[in-house]
Amino acid sequence: MSIVQAIILGIVEGITEFLPISSTGHMIIASSLMGIASNDFVKAFTVAIQFGAILAVVVLYWKRFLQSWTFYQKLFVAFLPAGILGFFLEKYIDQMLGDVRIVGATLFIGGIILLFVDKWFAKTEETGSNEISYPSAFKIGLFQALSMIPGTSRSAATIIGGLVQKLNRKTAVEFSFFLAVPTMFAATGYKLFKFYKAGQGFHHDDITLLVIGNVIAFLVALVAIRTFITFLTKHGFKLFGYYRIIAGLLVLVLYYMHVANTMM
Repeated sequence: MSIVQAIILGIVEGITEFLPISSTGHMIIASSLMGIASNDFVKAFTVAIQFGAILAVVVLYWKRFLQSWTFYQKLFVAFLPAGILGFFLEKYIDQMLGDVRIVGATLFIGGIILLFVDKWFAKTEETGSNEISYPSAFKIGLFQALSMIPGTSRSAATIIGGLVQKLNRKTAVEFSFFLAVPTMFAATGYKLFKFYKAGQGFHHDDITLLVIGNVIAFLVALVAIRTFITFLTKHGFKLFGYYRIIAGLLVLVLYYMHVANTMM
């Protein structure tokens, strides 16, 4: 992986981490288009630069992170499902990370769902709650666990999970942002630990790429978070749905065209 490729992946991560279009899926697509080999470092890099993006949440919402312990307790409860399942299913998740067919299919299916989200939860925008209970936090965490399938989108799953729990849109979106902090921090730390424990270690060039990727992801995410909230308030989820459908179909078509060409 070159520095330019690391910068591009950092931009992709910063833009897509908090949009309901799947950051992991777009990272896999971008890596494939740039011809980056799917080795252990690339998989670690893909997860690790999410740390830069979540730092943007802490910077933008730092006052919210100085609330009572109840705030952190609810985040912990919501984190548990993905944390536990991610630990036990790590092997299968890593296998899925290298399969663009899964990304294409989940982008497409998720896009269809997003076309109807605004209609399904129209009433919650007016009557939805801005208070999150412990049971609601846990149920949102169950939705987040679905995002371990590449292409699903962690933000889409958790926002919809919040709307299902009758939260208003703003509260659901913000809780999705906050939940990203412990989730991505744990995923990044665990992935880097496993990479180091395997005896591979990080060379000087690897560390340089990780730093560049995280810094770019952080800067881009600062803009993306604010832009997303403004866009979502005005336009809803439907445009993201259309984008996911087109992107998913394009990924599948390109994949099977490549397969067909290699068989000729």
